[in-house]
Amino acid sequence: MRLRITHETTYRYTRPVARAIQVLRLTPQNHNGQFVADWRLDLSADGRLTPIDDPFGNSAHSFSADGPLEELTITASGEVGSDDTAGIVRGAIERLPMPVYRRQTPLTTADEAVADFAHATAFGSDDPLDLLHALNRGLHERLRRDPPSATPVRAAAETFADGGGTSQELAHVFLATARAAGVPCRYVAGYLYRDAGDRESDAGHGWAEAHVDGIGWIGFDPSLGVCPADAHVRVATALDWLGAAPLRGARSGGEGETIAVRVTVDAVAGRG
Repeated sequence: MRLRITHETTYRYTRPVARAIQVLRLTPQNHNGQFVADWRLDLSADGRLTPIDDPFGNSAHSFSADGPLEELTITASGEVGSDDTAGIVRGAIERLPMPVYRRQTPLTTADEAVADFAHATAFGSDDPLDLLHALNRGLHERLRRDPPSATPVRAAAETFADGGGTSQELAHVFLATARAAGVPCRYVAGYLYRDAGDRESDAGHGWAEAHVDGIGWIGFDPSLGVCPADAHVRVATALDWLGAAPLRGARSGGEGETIAVRVTVDAVAGRG
């Protein structure tokens, strides 16, 4: 599948910003099953855009601009080709040892209820792959999927107690349960092609990848109950959403900030 993606974020302020610094994790990379045909970053303000070293191997940039800024728009856009690899990810940049991915974070810590669910699902299973599929199915059946949102992403325990959340929040629950079962996992930020009537949203998509000996990294999307296929575009990985967030930054000055996000994903006709 060939997908055309536009991810636009606009910051507005009632009082100007004197200086702004942003970290951008908005650029997908090639790996087996994904080919970036064209990609660009556009910024509405003059400033300095610099590639930075990311410990997880993501393609990241820093952007700094001096004000006064009353508005800043950051747009990532391009075309990506994808194949269905049954969720298996090979050929991606890997920099960190496997024990790192067993670490819990504040967003992926398993409380008693989450741990009980993980252990009940794992009971009697000797095959890590079977366990992961069971977790993915179980969470998909138990938790509702809320629409994409630009609001702050909640922790796994809060999402589990509430009975549902966004794709990013459900991915946190999967990470918490899989790590509670001793499986190395990481969060994935990216995009999802939906049907033509649902092509636009105000956030990207999130899922998880787990490592299975003898196979490698495999994606699991509990919001859909499937392994990622050619409708998923992988952009950044980390231990949780916070580490893979498309944009994180700081500013000097500026008041009354509002943020508007628009993400569109379209299939490119006639291209595979």
